[in-house]
Amino acid sequence: MTRPLPEYLKNSFGQPVGLPVPGWSPPPFPAREVIEGRYCRLEPLDPERHAADLHAANSLDAEGRNWTYLPVGPFQSLESYREWMTAYCLGKDPMFFAIIDRGSGKPVGVASYMRITPAAGTIEVGHVHFSEKMKRSPIATEAMYLMMKKAFDLEYRRYEWKCDSLNAPSRAAAARFGFRYEGIFRQALVYKGRNRDTAWFSIVDGEWPAVRKAFKTWLEPGNFDEQGKQRVRLAELMQGSVR
Repeated sequence: MTRPLPEYLKNSFGQPVGLPVPGWSPPPFPAREVIEGRYCRLEPLDPERHAADLHAANSLDAEGRNWTYLPVGPFQSLESYREWMTAYCLGKDPMFFAIIDRGSGKPVGVASYMRITPAAGTIEVGHVHFSEKMKRSPIATEAMYLMMKKAFDLEYRRYEWKCDSLNAPSRAAAARFGFRYEGIFRQALVYKGRNRDTAWFSIVDGEWPAVRKAFKTWLEPGNFDEQGKQRVRLAELMQGSVR
């Protein structure tokens, strides 16, 4: 039996309406600025400063496997990679960042804000490409946390992650980072000459405090042993605080 809606969820016509959002106003557009972390630093992407080191790091993936589910790449030459960056990565949306390993001072990956919609309070993380140099380190996790934190600090209401529905590693990463699966948009895109059904994930502002706590606990130096191995998995912390 369906329970009746509370009166405050009905308008004067008796129609069901969404919950009120008192005092909310559109957040500002994120600034193209450095974001500092413990293990990494995010810098606005600059082809002259970052392209060469990123291309070298990406070249460790000799087969180009990491580019399969991205709309571009792999880039066989530094020149083509720099040209793509210059043409596509210097605007406000998408807003690209180079992920800098604080240990080496070198860029090891990229990610962007995209589909930035202050009027709706929504923002997406996308164009995520981690080189082999980011594997088995906390850099990737902290980079995603820093971008997420900045968005919610600006008072965005919804933070999105989307990927090809066949991209199992990306779907697993979304779950590990605390995103909730929302469903599939069928035949959403055509890229690299093939269909893409898009899987949607999100975190909303009411979930963020628990997600933030899980990230912060996982990123503490004490969570890693002398060999850098994690003591508690992030997925376990997310399950304990979010689900």
